Amino acid sequence: MRVLHVMEATIGGTRRHLVDVVRGLKGRGLDLHVAASTLRDPGFPGDLDALENEGVGVHRIQMVRAISPARDYGDYRRLCALVRELQPDIVHTHSSKAGVLGRRASLATGFGKRVHTPHTFAFLFEAQFSAWKRRMFRALEARLAQDTDRMIAVSPSEAATMVESGVVPSDRVRVVTNGIDPSRVQGVAPLDLAQFDLDPARPTAAVIGLLYEGKGQDLALDALRQPGCEALQLLIVGPGSQDALAASVREWGLTDRVRFTGPRDDVPAILGALDLLLLPSRWEGMPYIVMEAMAAGLPVVATPVDGARDLIVDGETGALAEGIAGQALGRALARVLAMDPAARVGLGRAGCERATRMFGLEPMITGLLDVYGEIL
Repeated sequence: MRVLHVMEATIGGTRRHLVDVVRGLKGRGLDLHVAASTLRDPGFPGDLDALENEGVGVHRIQMVRAISPARDYGDYRRLCALVRELQPDIVHTHSSKAGVLGRRASLATGFGKRVHTPHTFAFLFEAQFSAWKRRMFRALEARLAQDTDRMIAVSPSEAATMVESGVVPSDRVRVVTNGIDPSRVQGVAPLDLAQFDLDPARPTAAVIGLLYEGKGQDLALDALRQPGCEALQLLIVGPGSQDALAASVREWGLTDRVRFTGPRDDVPAILGALDLLLLPSRWEGMPYIVMEAMAAGLPVVATPVDGARDLIVDGETGALAEGIAGQALGRALARVLAMDPAARVGLGRAGCERATRMFGLEPMITGLLDVYGEIL
């Protein structure tokens, strides 16, 4: 079976997902090819080099995130030529831009059954796109869904969101839950928080991910202002502009409690130094960082976004906020901080057991193979 994966959004969790999926499917004997852009993340070209050395066909097509008609048409033509050359059995696209260009290329050439993993739909991003753009994105996704053999949701809650949106008929949706290798975050020496000039006697949390509206770092800062959260220190880890967030830190008097680290390649060591993970996202599909934090033995406090609702058992492995807002997140955070340290450790242990038992790599690969088998 020859499978072509197409992705533009090669950053963060989607980057991790693509590499894990391609490597896992290659290990099952499939003929794997990747058409991807290297413009999003400076570390991704190294991933492609590694996959190429492992026998994966790598095709660098420099798609861009923004709508750019002339450039998008050129990338579409390049994808059409690639699909004609490879004649894949499956064209598996990921996220919005590659989802449009890759599925259209498969339709135009007549090669490949079409599988799409949206990793959340762009038309749900209220904080990022105007209403008319979201209407346009929704109409486009609805049209493309008619010619898509299967849609992959990376969590049960994302599957429900897909169907409730009215874009995708339920009989075409399959859930293939994201998975991780727990050993990546277990047994790692913890980072010394002294390098960030933080007090080791005070509880410390982190928000880890790209700095933008969708990840909700602003909600995390608001949560720190709520009753019961006054002692918490926060690391904000990840690439992106810090200016607006840093201004809020100064305005709200949080300068002694918040540190920006920028992008880091030692996330497992950071997790080992924390008391809990904070996920203040406005939207997700199945957040890798939550699975990793749970596998590392940390309790997680999160907004009730897709994926987080499937991962976290409120009161047993962490806490879910009542809504996507700073005050609600602060109340959930205060519940966990009010526990004695031994009780928080108990939440982390329960989360570790749950993540290790339920969210491994092998079930993810088997699930994808089952989906491919359905449509061939």
